[in-house]
Amino acid sequence: MMTAENTMIPCRCLLKEAGEKELAQSIAEYVNTLNEEIRADDDLYQKRLEICSGCGRLLNGTCQKCGCYVEMRAAVRTNHCPSEERLW
Repeated sequence: MMTAENTMIPCRCLLKEAGEKELAQSIAEYVNTLNEEIRADDDLYQKRLEICSGCGRLLNGTCQKCGCYVEMRAAVRTNHCPSEERLW
């Protein structure tokens, strides 16, 4: 999220909502190139992102539990949430 001073402040949001447009675009391109055999379907992907969006460990699109970009982790069907109390 950008402020009037053009500095980044942390937000509990996904990259695309955090003002990280270039990185969000790169990750979207990665997700779109995943082989369909390993990629989560759109419904599962969106459900996972909703769960991550409501998690207190999300910070600027990054999972504070494991350090991943949640948009990337959520895109692979066999991946799981690294948080013990939240399972996808």
